[in-house]
Amino acid sequence: MPELVISIDAMGGDHGPAVVVPAIARAVKLGLDARFLLHGDEGVLKPALAKQPTLEGRVEIRHTDKVIGADEKPAQAMRRGRGASMWNAVEAVKNGEAAACVSAGNTGALMAIAKLILRMSADMERPAIVASWPTLRGRTAVLDVGANISADAQRLVEFAILGAAFHHAVHGSVRPTVGLLNVGSEDEKGHEEVREAHRMLREMAGLELDYRGFVEGDDIPMGTVDVVVTDAFTGNVALKTGEGLARYFRAHLRATFTSGPFARLGAIIASAALRRMAEQFDPSSINGGPFLGLNGIVVKSHGGADVRGFATAIRLAADLAASDFVAQIDRNLRTMTAAMPTEAAPDPAAPDNEAQNNATPNQASGVGERTKA
Repeated sequence: MPELVISIDAMGGDHGPAVVVPAIARAVKLGLDARFLLHGDEGVLKPALAKQPTLEGRVEIRHTDKVIGADEKPAQAMRRGRGASMWNAVEAVKNGEAAACVSAGNTGALMAIAKLILRMSADMERPAIVASWPTLRGRTAVLDVGANISADAQRLVEFAILGAAFHHAVHGSVRPTVGLLNVGSEDEKGHEEVREAHRMLREMAGLELDYRGFVEGDDIPMGTVDVVVTDAFTGNVALKTGEGLARYFRAHLRATFTSGPFARLGAIIASAALRRMAEQFDPSSINGGPFLGLNGIVVKSHGGADVRGFATAIRLAADLAASDFVAQIDRNLRTMTAAMPTEAAPDPAAPDNEAQNNATPNQASGVGERTKA
C-alpha cells in the first residue's frame, strides 16, 4: 500500500503551530501511520518539532511566511492567497504529493481556495460541509451545515450521495440509511424543493444508499438514520442548537453535582460514567468537517480546536484518504445525472425566437407559427 501523506496548514486557526504540531504527535501516538507535509513558517515550526521526538522523520516542513488571515474575504484569498500556508496545503493534494489536507484556518477562504484548486466533482456548484452528530446509535452525518444556505431538489439529492459516501468511509456503514429533514413525515409536508428531492430519491435506482423518507429534528439525536440531509441554513441552526444544549447540560450537571456534600459524593461514585458521558458531548471528539464534493479531500478543523480536537481532524482526513470515498461519490453522481430528465432537443423545423423577434408583423404570425400540442 502506498505511504499515506497528509498535508497540513500549520499556521491556520486560533493557535497555529502550538496546537498543530502536538496534535500530529498525538495522532501518531494513537496509531496513525503517516507522513506529514507541514506548511508554514520554518522559524516557528522547527522549535515546535524539536519538542516532539516521535515525529522525527515523519514531517517535512514546506516554508512560507505568508498566511491568510481570519478576516480575509474569500475573493481576496483567491486573488492574493497563492503561496500562503493554506493555499500550499491544498495544492499538495492537487499535485498528488498528499492524499488529504487539514486546516483550521478561515472557512470561507479555505472553501474558495479548495474549489479553485481541486475543482468540483461532476457538475456540482459548491462543496457541502458535513458534521458527525453523536446519537443514541453512534454517529449521524448531518449536511449541509455551512456552505449552501439554500438548496434546490437536485442539490439535496447530491447531499444525500455525499453524506452516504462519508458515513460509509468514516463510520463503516455498509449501505447508509438517509433521511430528508422536514417538518413532518407525511409526503405532502414541507416546501416544494424538499418534496421534489423526496420523489427523486424514492424513484432513483442504483444509488449506494438506503433512502428512508422524511425525518424530523428529534430524529437526529435518536440516530433514526445514518445521514440527515438539509440546506445549510437549517443544518447550521440545528448544529448550533445542539452544541448549545450540550453546553447547557454539562453546566447544569456540574452545578448539580457540586451543590452540596452528598451531591459531591454522588459525583465521585458516578465519576467513571460521567466521564464517558462527557466524552460524548466533547466537541474535540467529533472535530473536523470535510468539504464534500471536491476532487480531493479537504478537512476543516474548528479554528479554536485544542490538541485533541485537531488530532481528531487529522484522523478523519486519514480515514477518508484510506477509503474509496471520492470514487464512490463520483459513481453515484454519474448515476444521478444519468437518471435526471434531459431537456427536449429543439425542433429544427421551428423558427428560433430571435428570427421571430426580428420578423415583420405579417411574418411573425401566420404560416411560420407552431401549433401548440
